[in-house]
Amino acid sequence: MSSPAAKTTPAAQSQQELFEIADRVLPRSGLGSYSLADEIRLIYSHGEGSRMWDVDGDEYIDYVGGAGALILGHSHPAVVAAAQAQYARGAHMFGSLNDVAVRLAARLVDDIPCAEMIAYATTGSEATGYAMRLARAFTGRDKILKFEGAYHGNHDYAIVSTFPKATGDYPQGAADSSGQPAATVSTMLVCPYNDLATLRRIVAEHHADIAAIIAEPVQRIIPAEAEFLHGIRALCDEYGMLFILDEVVTGFRLAYGGAQQWYDVKPDLSTHGKVVGGGGPLSCVAGRADVIGLSDPKRKGEPGYTYFNGTLHGNPVAAAATLAMLDELGKPGIYDRLNGFADELCRESQKVLDRHAIPAIAEHTGSLWQILFMEKTPRNQADIIASDQAAMRRLDTLLMQRGQYVLPGVRRFVSTVHTEQDLADTLRGLDDACRAFR
Repeated sequence: MSSPAAKTTPAAQSQQELFEIADRVLPRSGLGSYSLADEIRLIYSHGEGSRMWDVDGDEYIDYVGGAGALILGHSHPAVVAAAQAQYARGAHMFGSLNDVAVRLAARLVDDIPCAEMIAYATTGSEATGYAMRLARAFTGRDKILKFEGAYHGNHDYAIVSTFPKATGDYPQGAADSSGQPAATVSTMLVCPYNDLATLRRIVAEHHADIAAIIAEPVQRIIPAEAEFLHGIRALCDEYGMLFILDEVVTGFRLAYGGAQQWYDVKPDLSTHGKVVGGGGPLSCVAGRADVIGLSDPKRKGEPGYTYFNGTLHGNPVAAAATLAMLDELGKPGIYDRLNGFADELCRESQKVLDRHAIPAIAEHTGSLWQILFMEKTPRNQADIIASDQAAMRRLDTLLMQRGQYVLPGVRRFVSTVHTEQDLADTLRGLDDACRAFR
């Protein structure tokens, strides 16, 4: 697939020249926590469909997909048209409702299984932060229980035992960042994932202080066991806690009804972003009306009122893009093809790995996938820590050098527009990377 001429970068600067600028004005040329090694770092120029190009014209099959937000791939015509049309009508309104945000809210309440009401936010991190705040306000309790290795965003309550180097002294959590107040860490309890016995013990000891249990249905690449999620639901019912299902990644991705449909589980609140947002600045908390209703602005000054506010909440351009994306995802056969492609990709990748005697497995849940240097599907963070992560990053680096955009050591995503040619090119690149790896 050649780079479309109309989308070539207008700047005459090379990637090296741009990195010299970026190294001066951005922390290690990063836009967040990712800064690739010098031999594989790149600066995007543009993307179309399942492919992306850097400013020097090098082409990559994109398996990062905007961290999962671009489920329809880059520059999908329907999404682009919707966003452009709304931008012409008005890019942003604040302080009052806009018509597109109202229509999307009604659609989300219809389409998210647990939703009786939604409240808008801007990012997935905001959504989980608001959900935790709502749970504390609703229950009158201060603590939140999360699972070791789970990523619930970038705020101080979320980055606790998210990146542990060793398994923890449960339920004590550890701060992941300098600058985190000890007080925020003290309000978070931590439990190993997929471990109902330990969860029951912790809840039995601390339930009087626990406002909610928050869980990802697929923690990075670790799939929840169905009985684990249903066990969380039962414990929350037993002890009067709220169940927050973090669907920022899995919402409208595992299935149209997200992990709630996939696992047949109904949380009290669910958090959504990425696909909800259409690749733009939009997210939401969905769930019970009696909980989300605490953010009703007419309740300001009343007991229980819970503050929600943000400049871009309900942004109409992102809302228009999301509506267009949901229309596409609602078409027959979309998820069969999406998840089927990931299944074939992992099945054929495993054959390549086995042929080269690479001690790794190609794992997927729905359209989330990754190559892991371990013997079987991981159940928790301890399994991830015990795996050969250095080997995983080395193979991923070799894949990057062979035209596959994968962040080393990070899970990847399939989009609806990945093709049989992408599959063939991916397997060919993997075969060559395995030779170099050996």
